[in-house]
Amino acid sequence: MTSRSRLTHDQVSERLGVVPGWSRVDDSISKTFEAPSFMEGIAFVQCVAEIAESRDHHPDIDIRYTHVTLTLSTHDMGGLTGLDFEVAEAINAL
Repeated sequence: MTSRSRLTHDQVSERLGVVPGWSRVDDSISKTFEAPSFMEGIAFVQCVAEIAESRDHHPDIDIRYTHVTLTLSTHDMGGLTGLDFEVAEAINAL
C-alpha cells in the first residue's frame, strides 16, 4: 500500500495511536495547538508550511489568536491516507 492509498476505519484507528493529540473528524484528522503568543503561533504555522511543502500535502489551517487548528485529509482520495499520518507525525515532532 502506498502512503496515498485510502486507509480503512481500522487502519485509521491504529494510526491514531501514533499521533498523540490528533482525533478523527469524519474523513480527516485534526489537532489544536496552543502557542505562547500570536507571533509564536504564526512561526509555528511557518514550520508547518515547510513540512507541508516538502511533502506536497497541505493541511487546512485555522488560526485563532494563540490557538492553531490543523486538519489533514487526502481530498483526492476522499479520506485519510498514510500521508496524512506522516505529516501529522512530522508536525508533532516540531
